[in-house]
Amino acid sequence: MRIPLSWLAEHVELPKDDAAEWLHAQLVRVGFEEEAVHGGELRGPIVVGRVLDFVDEPQKNGKTIRWCQVDVGEAHGGVRGIVCGALNFVAGDRVVVTLPGADLGGFEIAARKTYGHVSDGMIASVRELGIGDDHDGILRLDEAGIPGEVGDDALAILGLDDQAVEINVTPDRGYALSIRGIARELASATGQVFTDPAETARRADTGPAASGFDVALADDAPIRGRAGCSRFVVRVVRGIDAQRPTPGWMASRLRLAGVRSISLPVDITNYVMLELGQPIHGYDLAKLRGGIVVRRAGAGERLTTLDGADRALSTEDLLIADDRGPIGLAGVMGGAETEMDDTTRDVLIEAASFDSVSIGRTARRHKLFSEASKRYERGVDPAVADAAAARVAQLLVELAGGTVDALGTDVGSVPQRAAITIPVGFWSRILGAEYTDDEARDALVAIGADVVDQGADAWVVTPPSWRPDLVDRESLVEEIARIVGFDRIPSVLPVAPPGRGFTRAQRLRRKVADALASAGLTEVLVAPFATERQARMAGAEPVRLENPLDGERPWMRTALVPGMLDTAHRNLGRGLTDLALFELGRVFVAVEGQGTDELPDAAARPADEVLVELDRLPAQPDHAAVVLLGERVRKQPGRAAERYGIADAIEAAERVARTLGLSLEVRQAQRDWLHPGRAAELLVGEEVVGVAGELLPSIAADADLPRVVAVAELDLSAMLERARLQLDTQVIAPVPAATQDLSVVVRHDVPAGDVQRAVRDGAGALLEHIALVDDYRGAGLGEGEKSLTFALRFRAHDRTLTAAEASEAKLAGLAVAAERHGAHLRE
Repeated sequence: MRIPLSWLAEHVELPKDDAAEWLHAQLVRVGFEEEAVHGGELRGPIVVGRVLDFVDEPQKNGKTIRWCQVDVGEAHGGVRGIVCGALNFVAGDRVVVTLPGADLGGFEIAARKTYGHVSDGMIASVRELGIGDDHDGILRLDEAGIPGEVGDDALAILGLDDQAVEINVTPDRGYALSIRGIARELASATGQVFTDPAETARRADTGPAASGFDVALADDAPIRGRAGCSRFVVRVVRGIDAQRPTPGWMASRLRLAGVRSISLPVDITNYVMLELGQPIHGYDLAKLRGGIVVRRAGAGERLTTLDGADRALSTEDLLIADDRGPIGLAGVMGGAETEMDDTTRDVLIEAASFDSVSIGRTARRHKLFSEASKRYERGVDPAVADAAAARVAQLLVELAGGTVDALGTDVGSVPQRAAITIPVGFWSRILGAEYTDDEARDALVAIGADVVDQGADAWVVTPPSWRPDLVDRESLVEEIARIVGFDRIPSVLPVAPPGRGFTRAQRLRRKVADALASAGLTEVLVAPFATERQARMAGAEPVRLENPLDGERPWMRTALVPGMLDTAHRNLGRGLTDLALFELGRVFVAVEGQGTDELPDAAARPADEVLVELDRLPAQPDHAAVVLLGERVRKQPGRAAERYGIADAIEAAERVARTLGLSLEVRQAQRDWLHPGRAAELLVGEEVVGVAGELLPSIAADADLPRVVAVAELDLSAMLERARLQLDTQVIAPVPAATQDLSVVVRHDVPAGDVQRAVRDGAGALLEHIALVDDYRGAGLGEGEKSLTFALRFRAHDRTLTAAEASEAKLAGLAVAAERHGAHLRE
C-alpha cells in the first residue's frame, strides 16, 4: 500500500520535517513492514511559465525546433529564451518550465547552447515530470485544466512535492489498504486525533434520500453457506461532464498511490476506494437495462470484462446482472457493456459488501487480480458502503458538474459482530509481561472495539466492523501487545526438555545426506509439485491437488528424479555442465479411498465423520535420488575425460546402502523412463528398494539435457526399516587367500547378477568375495551366447586352503549356475 503524505495529513497530523521516515517508524511499531518511499525526486526551480511567442526553425536533419520567449515571472528572471523541440503549443499557453539548477530525478537542467541559441531552461512534458508517458508534446496547463499563475511553483501545483510511503499489508489486515485505515492505525500508535473521512462524507451528504432503484440479492448457491453479498448501496448522479480533466491534486495522489489516471469519473471511484477502502464501481446509467440482480452465474454464461477479455463463467462466480444478463464480475471487474466513457452523462454508483471467499475464488479462477478483488478477499468494512457512495456522489457533483438524484437504494444489512468475552488479566498471562487494565482497555478502544465490563473479572469486547480478523480472545491479546508495544514482551529463550533428540530415522537420514555430500554430490531441495507428465513418469498413481499453488503443476510428485531434471536444466543453463545432485524428500502415491469430494467450511470444526474422510491421506514414503551428468573426471594432462554413467549411479546407491549397514543386489530391469539395457533394479534381500540407470534419451532431450544422464532412486523409508546401526565386524584371517577365475558361457539374455548369485550360493562358506570382471560377446562363442568371467577369492579361517579345495568350491558354484541358468565352462 502506497500512502501519499499530503492525503494522510488530512486525517491525522504529520510532522513538517522527515515525515516519510517518521511515518515508517510509527507504522513499523504497530506491525507493518517498511517497503519504500516514492516521489520527491524532482528539485526546483520548476515554475509556471507563459509562452509569449516563438519562431519555427527547420534544421538540416529534417527536424524543426522552436526558439521560444517564455515569461517565468519577475522573481525568476522575467522573459527567458528557450529552445523546444515540441510543436503542440501556441503563443499564450501556460506551460511548466524547468529553470537552470532544477533536477528532474538525476537529469540536471543548465543553460546550454543548442541549435545556435543559448537555451535558458526547458519546457517540460508529462514524461519528463514523471506524471505520464507522453513525450511527443509538452504539458499545456490550460488544456489540462491545471491552475497556477506565471512564476508559481509548479511542483506544488502538480503535487510533485508530495511523497508516498509504501508498506507491506498482511492478508489479515485488509482495512489498512486505505488512507482511512492507515490514519486510524497512526492515531492508535501516536495518540493523535483521527478525523474519519467516512464520517466526514456522511455529514456532507445533503442530497435526497436514495430510493426507487430495484436491486435484488438473489444468491441461491452460496459457497459454504456464506451469502455472496450482504449489502448493496446504489446512488445516482446525473448530468456529469465526463470529459472534464482530472484535477492535478487528484491525479498526483493517484499516481503516488500507484494508480494510473484514466478519466475523471473512473479516477473519482478509484480515489474513494483508496481513501475509504471500499471498492466502487460506476455504471453508465443509460446503458443499463432494468434493475440489478446479484446472483451466481448460470451454466454456459459469458461476460466481456473491462479489459476486453471474453470470459466463460463458472456457476460459482458471483455476478452483477441486469435484464439482459451479466454486466460485471462482482467485486472483481465490471463488464464492457455498461462501461463509463466520454459520452456518459448519468452515473449509477455501486458500493457493495461481497463475501471474501467468493471473490477470492473468482479472482483466482479467472486470473484477474484487481485492486477491488485484493480488498474484498481481505475483508472490506461493510458499514462504510453508504459513506463511500455518498463521497463519490459529492466528488462527481464538485468536479464533474453533476447533480445528485433521488434514485438509488440501500439493500441488505451490516452483519453484527459477535462479542468476545475475555478474562481481566488474560493478556498478561498469555504475553508473559504485565499490561495494566487501563493499557489493555485503551488499546482495544483505540482499534475501534467496544469494551463493556462484565463484572469485575471479565470484559465483553465487540470488535469493529472493519476488523474481520478479530474472532477470539487471543486475537484481542495480539492487538493489545501491538498497540501498547511488542517491546514490553521479554526475550526469554525456552529451555529444551531433557532426554530428547533426533529420532532413529532422522539420524539415519542425516548420515545418508552426509555420505552423499562427502562423495562430492550437491544436495538440492525441489518443490513437491509436478506436471501430470512428471508425476506419472515413474509409473506410480499420482495425487492431484484441489487448490494448487501453481496451476501448471497441480500434481504431487511420485518420484524425485523428474523434478531434479528441472533443477539440472536450470543449472545447465547457467553454465554448470558437470552436475552431481542428490535429494532426500517425500513422494506421494495415491491409495484407494483417499481424498474428499467436498472441502468442509473452515468457519467451524468439521464433523467427526468428515475428519475421518480427510484423514485418508496418500502414501508418503521418503526417497533418496541422484542425478549425474557431464564429466566425472575432467580432461587433464595424461588422462582422458570420464563421463558419468550407470556405474556411477549404482555406486551412489551402494554408498547409501553401506551407510545404513545394508548390502545391495543389482539386477537387470526394464523401466519405461530408463534406457533399455542400461537399467537396474536394486534389491535388499528379495525386496526391490530402488532403480538405477541412464535416462531414456528422448526424456533427456525433452528436458534439454545431454544424451547421457545417470540417475538412481531409492525407497529410503523401506531401507531405513532394515537399517542396522551396529554393523557386523569381520575378523582378519591370519592365513592367505586362494584366488581363481571362473569363465562361464550362458545365453545372452541371462543377467550376470543371477549367474553371480548362483555361483556364490554353490561355492559355500569358503567363498569370501566374487566380482564380475569381464563380459565377452564375439568370436569363439555360439550365436546368442556370452562369456562371463568372475574373480573368486577363497579363504578358511583355520587353515591355508589347497588349490584342490578352492577348485572344488568353484566347481560347486559352477554346478549350481549350470542347474539354474545352463552355464558351462568356456573352453
